[in-house]
Amino acid sequence: MNVHFTARQMTLTPELRQYCEKRLNSLEKLMGSVLEVDVICSVERNRHKAEIYVKAKGASLFVVEETPEMLNSLNRAFDSLEKKIKKEREKFRERKRRSSRVTKEAPYVSEPSETEKRVVRSRDFSLKPMALEEALVQFDLEKKDVFVFRRPGAEKWAVLYRRRDGNYGLVEPE
Repeated sequence: MNVHFTARQMTLTPELRQYCEKRLNSLEKLMGSVLEVDVICSVERNRHKAEIYVKAKGASLFVVEETPEMLNSLNRAFDSLEKKIKKEREKFRERKRRSSRVTKEAPYVSEPSETEKRVVRSRDFSLKPMALEEALVQFDLEKKDVFVFRRPGAEKWAVLYRRRDGNYGLVEPE
């Protein structure tokens, strides 16, 4: 693990360096193989800012914390970095579980067969009574496969449909 310390507008004391190395060793146990870590400590007026960049094999993490004291900033930064590492590890485990679950269940999962029918509602009808010629014009204008309408003077519905040969079909109940 390569650790780079950077201090901006301050000097990095050996105590802070030891504290960072101690916390990084404990985080390395959680994270596994860590390639590179950048710890940047900076002071602006009364704000002490700690930034930590962690570059690992699978991911890279970035944490920034700011408090009135440098040790508190580092402590918070390492705590939030630990939370992020645990969260990323849990995501990785969950992804791994899902993929293995899918591969194990794949032979037993039934694909939706073509025999399963479903009902699709359609608005291809006219409420006002109309003649057959008017229904044909309406049918062609809307370019539908089926059109339901009422004939004038009759209470029953009629169905106009397009046949496979290109002609029109008419279904009237008796």
